[in-house]
Amino acid sequence: MTLRPLLDGALTVAAARAGAPGGLRYTERQLYYELCRVLQPLHAGPRRIPYTLAPPVRYARFAAALAARHDELPGLLPAPPAPRPVGPGAVGPGAADAAEPDLYDYGLPRLLVCQSREITAMLLANDLHLEAACPIVAAGDLPLDERLVAALERAGGAVVHVLHDASPSGLACFEEVRAAYRPEPEPAAGPTAGPTADPAPGVRVRSMGLVPRHAATLHLTSGRGPHGYRGPLPAGLRPEERAWLGSGRTIELAAVAPARLLHTVIRQVRGGGTAGPRRTPLRRRVRTARGSGFLSWPTG
Repeated sequence: MTLRPLLDGALTVAAARAGAPGGLRYTERQLYYELCRVLQPLHAGPRRIPYTLAPPVRYARFAAALAARHDELPGLLPAPPAPRPVGPGAVGPGAADAAEPDLYDYGLPRLLVCQSREITAMLLANDLHLEAACPIVAAGDLPLDERLVAALERAGGAVVHVLHDASPSGLACFEEVRAAYRPEPEPAAGPTAGPTADPAPGVRVRSMGLVPRHAATLHLTSGRGPHGYRGPLPAGLRPEERAWLGSGRTIELAAVAPARLLHTVIRQVRGGGTAGPRRTPLRRRVRTARGSGFLSWPTG
């Protein structure tokens, strides 16, 4: 009973922070992690010392406090609707209405695929797809409409960015998206492509993160899954990150503050474009890092 007023006041502060600046829209899970930062402000420590944080309050207690409020929190998004079934002749996710078929006559240089349907809705609600000129779809809505895939291939060097959690399911999401656009190997093509090979001619799939080192740098709140990850890992992961994932640790993308997430995603989407990596002495390492989700987070 004594904790309820504390949580109620902290929720008000967390909602104001989650919506700043300019009245951003945010999800319920993003509000939960903002509440964790209000109750436990250790995320403000120096970034040169990597660490993650345990949640100071359980999600069930947060949900109960949120449900007990009589007023609506500004900016809080409702739960996203269920995905539309895609069958023969149906218009797939990310596709426009059939009344505008000319939209598919142009090349599409980039596409953003999000593991979380809630994060997808949040990015769309904040008009990131307009500012970045990039369609945004949820991984659960794949496969894409064939016309949208054709528009990606037509652009030449198009990039499909995958935004996912630092978790076994997040890594699996990236692998599933990449495998979905990997072409069938030719019989006389020699050895099969390695785990970091790009799919399909004209379309590259890149992990935007999250990976463990991002979470440790930003001092995000982590959780723990039922078991560790035993599948293939991106080549760019460090030994300590592999051990971190193997121990069952997980961090949701929702743990990143909404404003920081928007800023980082739009910067990476705009920077990814259709151009290849810069010709620097570190070119090979940069290419490997992009494929493994090595994302340079803002320092401001």
